[in-house]
Parts: sequence; C-alpha cells; structure tokens
Amino acid sequence: MTDQSIQPRIPFAERLGMHPQLALGYLGLLLFMVGDGVEAGFLSPLLMDLHFSPARVALVFTAYGVTAAVASWLSGALSDIFGPKKVMWAGLLIWIGFEMPFLSLGIAHANYSIILLSYGLRGFGYPLFAYGFLVWVAAVTPERYLGTAIGWFWSARTGGLPTLGALLASFSVPLLGTYKTLWFSVVLVAAGGLIVLLGVNESHGTTPLSTTGENPLRVLFTGVSIVWKHPKVGLGGIVATITTTSEFGFLVFLPIFFIHVIGFTLQQWLQILSIMFATNVVANLFWGYVGDRIGWRRTITYAGACGCALTTLGLFYVPHIFGANYLLVMAAGMAYGVALAGFVPIAAIMAVLAPESRGAAMSIMNLGSGMSTWIGPAIAGLFLPLLGVSGVIWIFAFMYLVAAVISATLRIPGIRALR
Repeated sequence: MTDQSIQPRIPFAERLGMHPQLALGYLGLLLFMVGDGVEAGFLSPLLMDLHFSPARVALVFTAYGVTAAVASWLSGALSDIFGPKKVMWAGLLIWIGFEMPFLSLGIAHANYSIILLSYGLRGFGYPLFAYGFLVWVAAVTPERYLGTAIGWFWSARTGGLPTLGALLASFSVPLLGTYKTLWFSVVLVAAGGLIVLLGVNESHGTTPLSTTGENPLRVLFTGVSIVWKHPKVGLGGIVATITTTSEFGFLVFLPIFFIHVIGFTLQQWLQILSIMFATNVVANLFWGYVGDRIGWRRTITYAGACGCALTTLGLFYVPHIFGANYLLVMAAGMAYGVALAGFVPIAAIMAVLAPESRGAAMSIMNLGSGMSTWIGPAIAGLFLPLLGVSGVIWIFAFMYLVAAVISATLRIPGIRALR
C-alpha cells in the first residue's frame, strides 16, 4: 500500500477551513446575526421618527454598546468557567427576553425610558452568543487553519449583521413596515440560536475551558491580569477596539447623512449597506486564507488598518463630491468592506499571544470588539455637533492609522504567522 492510500481522509469542512464538528454552528450563527442585524440600517431613523433627538438616539446606541462591551469580555471569561455552550444559551435567552419589552412597551408606545433600558440590557445578548462561539472556535481549531476558521466566523457574523439583515430589511420594511420587521427578527434569532445550541455537539463546548482548577473569581481576574502579564495582549485589544469602532459609529449617522443630506432613499441606503458588508463577507474568507500564508500581522497592518484609513474617508468624500451617485457610493462602500476584512486575523493573533491562557486573551479581544459598539456611537454623538460628519470621519481614519502603528509591533520571534 502507498503512503497516500493510508492517509486519513480530511473532512470536507476542514478542507474549507472549518472545524468539522462546528460547521453547523456557522450556519446557526449566520441566521442569528441576520435577525440581530435586521434593525441595523433603520433603527436610528425609526427612533428619530418617534421624535427623539439625535443626542437621545446616540445615547440608546451607547447604552447598548456599554453592555455589549461588558458581555464581550465576559464571553471569554465565562467560557473558561462554564463552557462556551452555556454562555451562548445565556446570550440567546437574554436577547429574546429583553427584545420583548423593547418592542411591545418601548417602540409601540414611543416610551424612551423603556427603550433605553430594554435595548441597553439586550446588549448583553448578542456578544455572549456570538463571541462565545468565537471562543469555542479558537479553543478547538488547530493552529494550521485557525486564521481561516476565524475568517468563517467573521463571514457568518458580518453576513448577518448588517449584510443579509439590511438586505432583508430593504424588502420587508416596504411590505411589513418597520415594527413588524422587528418582530420577524425575533423569529430569526431564535431559529439561529437553536440550530447552534441543539445541533452542535462538539464535547469541549459543554465543559469549562479552563483546566487549572482555580476558583471562578480568580479565573475572571485572569481575564484582566493577562494584560500586564502579556502586554501585547493589551495592545491587540486596542487594535480589536479600533477595528469596528467606525462600523458601529456609521450605523448612527450614515443613514441620516445618506438619506437626509445626500438624497438616497431608505431602500437605496439599505442596499448600499448590504452590498458593503456582503463584500466584507467574501473578503473575510480571502484575508483569513491570505493571513495564514503571508502572516497575520502583515495582513492586519496593511490590508486592515491602512486600508480602512483610506476607505473610511471615501465613504464621506465620494458622496460629498459626486452626490447621490448610486454606483460610485456603492463602490466606496465595497472598498471599505474589503479593507475591514483585513482585521480578520486579530483573533488568531490573540490566541497565540498567550497560549496558556487562550480564554483570557480572547476575553480581551472580545472586550475590545464589544467596546467598539459604544465607542463608535459615543464618538458620533459627541463630535457630530462640534465637527460635523466630515470631522467624525477623520477621527475614525486617524484611529485606523494608530491601529497600523500598534499592529506593526505584534511580533513574536519563532511564530511564523506573526512575522
């Protein structure tokens, strides 16, 4: 018999870059994120239509972002203590549990206090579910294709929020209206969550990831202390924060800018948003694959940080110069989506910066990703009245240049992917 004939057959999912036992989880995550992302393109204008000021609208998004940031950090730390699957169950139940009063008592009656409270608390849900799955992926996937596996995660996450979510909204809002569309999103979230939690049976996800036997409070503390034990983990967390800060800031003011200033219709804006992140979905897989071959650090520094600095400016200056030119603005959005995908390897980098404490390191990355959900809206709310849209865009572009400088330092001798 030849050596080739006795080699084990590689599962199809692994050849695609996914852990075979988690493959169904990507599908469930995608559906969950579609439901979570349905509101992304129209919630800000909807709240303004309920006669809330831009500052109050920004506060709603900021409150959501603060709780999402806390939950993002907890997703890794709690996975160390309870296992990713239980963390994901908590995220699903929290999302659905607080979406009910948000819709039935808040939106239906234009009650700002209930909207602020329930939407803010719902912020705990999505990160526990989504980033719990990311921790699961990072914990069980072999390092040789970890970058690609994480690329699949971001493709599923971004494929739902805001890509397919916004596309679905562009068709459902004209047919059903915004309120019924929001209720439909609950069905999608529940379906996606149950696909993952009932359909994926990988054994490591049901048990605590930490094997040290330490007290749970000490494990939680490790999720913070790792920053000074491994300073580069902290630097990676800063890069993770900057990565999607602009994305969440854009969701606050770009709908208003594109619709009320440039002159696009709501449907056109939702389609632009959808295509922008559909491009990002494909590019996530591309840069995950490329990062495994040319180096994760190089990919983040040049494709991600430098690319986003340029394309962020394009999202303002292209419509500012050419007006409501649908194709040109679409092209600018697609360029941003491609560049944003250049940050895909950051999770892989975090996983190898502290190999003995992967859960804690992933907590810092998740914290950074979660913080972007409130830092972006907070920057928009604070600086829009002072500097206008162009000023906020330049702030985001400068932040990406800072990320480029930081990511260039994330080098560890002997680790080929960080060269």
